[in-house]
Amino acid sequence: MSEFTDLLTDYIRKIADNGVGDGLGFMTGQLRLALDRSVPSDAEQLERVRKVLSASMKKALTPHRLGKAHPDVSAITIQHIQPYFRTELERRIMANADLIKLNRSQAIDQTLQRFAGWASSVPIKGSDAIDRREVRSDIGKSVRQLDYERRRREIDQGHKMIASIDAVIAMQSGAIAMRWHSNFRMAGYDYREDHKERDGKWYAIRGNWALEDGLMVVGPNGYSDEITQPAEEIYCQCSAVWSRNLRKLPPDMLTKKGEAYLAR
Repeated sequence: MSEFTDLLTDYIRKIADNGVGDGLGFMTGQLRLALDRSVPSDAEQLERVRKVLSASMKKALTPHRLGKAHPDVSAITIQHIQPYFRTELERRIMANADLIKLNRSQAIDQTLQRFAGWASSVPIKGSDAIDRREVRSDIGKSVRQLDYERRRREIDQGHKMIASIDAVIAMQSGAIAMRWHSNFRMAGYDYREDHKERDGKWYAIRGNWALEDGLMVVGPNGYSDEITQPAEEIYCQCSAVWSRNLRKLPPDMLTKKGEAYLAR
């Protein structure tokens, strides 16, 4: 960002000393070129996202984490559904591509609009009352925010990638229910109150084999597809434990037939 910052500082000094005159169009054009060179390109940002999501997928598939989120699923089953993971990874990368392009374009346009708006308001002969440092900070706010939002988005997308892999495993392995886990106990985490209320509760997977066979009922908390999913909402860090084992379910989700099945 040094090229853009140096050029912006120079233009602010010239305008503050002498006014903008008829040079606004030229200055705006030069600032756009500097921004285009300084702000990471769409391709560069997309490659960063690819690395973040790939690392998140790898994390989701570690034996330790699989043992926590999918304790009933064997390594052979995970190996069998590997192709689905790659499909989900590519889908999420492509979903980020348009957002990256839009955010970059908006940040550059907003920065130039701020510059043009400020420059047009300076008296014809300039002004000694201008706080040049404050002006520079205000004009560059959108571009600085872009980097901050990029880091937040990468963290959020990483959580979403892990949650998506979990959902793929659950669906492909025949999960019958999920138990919600909220991170509300984590220091500094800005949790949602309704997500905290879900902590530890079981939700049935609609249409699963145990429901179809009359071994279980939906239970007091309803179906999993009647609520937002873990990490679905922005900056959500909730997760779930998925089960395809009737023995893991609470008693109020078992039918008499289900109890008899387990007794055998």
